[in-house]
Amino acid sequence: MAYKSLAACVSDLEKHGHLIRIKAEVDPYLEMAAIHLRVYEQQGPAILFEKVKGSTFPAVSNLFGTLERSKFIFRDTLPKVQQLVSLRNDPVKALKNPFKYAGSAMSALSALPLKTPSAKSKFLKTSISQLPQIVNWPMDGGPFVTMPQVYTEDVEKPGVMHANLGMYRIQLAGNDYIQDKEIGLHYQIHRGIGVHQSKANALGQPLKVSIFVGGPPSHPLAAVMPLPEGLSEMTFAGALGNRRFRYFYDDEGFCISADADFIITGTVYPNENKPEGPFGDHLGYYSLTHPFPLMKVHNVYHKKDAIWSFTVVGRPPQEDTSFGALIHEIAGSAIPQEIHGLKEVHAVDAAGVHPLLFAIGSERYTPYLKERLPQEILTIANHILGKNQLSLAKYVFIAAREDNEQLSTHHIESFLSHILARIDFTRDVHFYTNTTIDTLDYSGDGLNSGSKVVIAAAGNVKRELWSHIPENLQLANGFSKPHVAIPGILVLQTEAYISAEKTAAEIALLNMALMGQDLTGLPLIVLADDAEFTAANIDNLVWIAFTRSNPAADIYGINDFTINKHWGCKGSLIIDARKKPHHAPELIKDAAVEAKLDEMSKKGGALYGVV
Repeated sequence: MAYKSLAACVSDLEKHGHLIRIKAEVDPYLEMAAIHLRVYEQQGPAILFEKVKGSTFPAVSNLFGTLERSKFIFRDTLPKVQQLVSLRNDPVKALKNPFKYAGSAMSALSALPLKTPSAKSKFLKTSISQLPQIVNWPMDGGPFVTMPQVYTEDVEKPGVMHANLGMYRIQLAGNDYIQDKEIGLHYQIHRGIGVHQSKANALGQPLKVSIFVGGPPSHPLAAVMPLPEGLSEMTFAGALGNRRFRYFYDDEGFCISADADFIITGTVYPNENKPEGPFGDHLGYYSLTHPFPLMKVHNVYHKKDAIWSFTVVGRPPQEDTSFGALIHEIAGSAIPQEIHGLKEVHAVDAAGVHPLLFAIGSERYTPYLKERLPQEILTIANHILGKNQLSLAKYVFIAAREDNEQLSTHHIESFLSHILARIDFTRDVHFYTNTTIDTLDYSGDGLNSGSKVVIAAAGNVKRELWSHIPENLQLANGFSKPHVAIPGILVLQTEAYISAEKTAAEIALLNMALMGQDLTGLPLIVLADDAEFTAANIDNLVWIAFTRSNPAADIYGINDFTINKHWGCKGSLIIDARKKPHHAPELIKDAAVEAKLDEMSKKGGALYGVV
């Protein structure tokens, strides 16, 4: 399907039973998000909110709520686009088999952006305050744009082919922003827009920014795709949507997406920031208030029958999980092709994506030795941590393909079991200290600041993992309620975290208690505020363990040592995954809104049959 607009996509989804309408007026403050969350949790359809309180514009969410629906939306173009991405990573394929890849080359050519000045007449003007003022979580600093396509150009190479299209949240109001004149632009490190702003700053020029909302569904997907070098987001959007990216420049020189439903134009001046946030984010916690670029609004355009597009992020899984699954469908083979020896890589969604990354690589450095050692896979891990957004990974677990040809990074429990059965904690734990981590991760010692660890395992099985707690397990005072979360991982409930000094004393007591006991089959111990919750399922385990710990500060070990600046332990590894005072608060739904939705969902209510 070549959707010309978001409205065309909405109509097609409704025609095929993939979309429902909510005709009653809904409050954009928490209610719309709460409805979306309930529908998503049921793996339900896309939602069109016909009447948004305080705005004349309807809104749609959950478009990409399931992988099946996303595949339906792009049912006519996915195979060609998969070939296109593969071809950009390995152009030799086209030379070896020109007939097979001819269609992909034509797709790229036919997808080149198309300048359409005549589209100017389709747009009307409005103001920021007239847009749907959607607030997703109780502590959010104001309404946000959660499905934006933020367009910037390189001041040294102007034009659409060298532009960046990214998805960076936009705060529409609240804090110190002047209503209708200023908005907040939040972007994380390792984003293309940062390069453009740096270049503009160096020249003392304001950066022109165009924010698109809506348009064909290929446009927001292009904004989040990790594309190979040389393939622009606009070209990719054209290929995926089977419709060229149409654009023009307004009278002030801002690029306008001719197919978008809304466009906000504005400028970002060097060193002009204002407090942005808080915002309930995809790690399952709030990102807090920090200074981020201030965007001075020039114009707000919209089409006559415009539909506002939004999503809700929170603790995974959410709609962005399905986004990620679709990205893997399209470009899953791209990154391994870029790193020699890498066979598979997966950022674990259940752990918030960047906190935990699984990888599989080749281990061929010393095939003449009887015992395989983690050598080449350490080189691969270093390469991973130097690769674009992969460099934001905090915990990297990497295994050797030669040890198990069937091993998959997408099966969390079996992958962890593979690692834990082979790991040598005296040798295989490698820290990276005082470095950058994800902007949204507050487990470190400052914004964007923390540590990383690579845990690399190769060779024969060294231990059988236990599914039971040893009968005579003796714990130190303050440690209780032992649970085996999965074979090999013991969860202990611990008193609330107070300080690093207090923790060191607690770990020393635990060390003394466990050092003489046999814990061979439980090589990993996770300390948690609530052991039962943490061990209840694999998603809880990885979310707690890896979002609430900073490797260099929170990893300990039974009978640990440091030799030549290398840390290791002769017993079990310990991760302190308790909440710390500097951590951001977790996301909790508003009880009053949930009770209201319960009433609205009863027979005769406005949401009966919907949630």
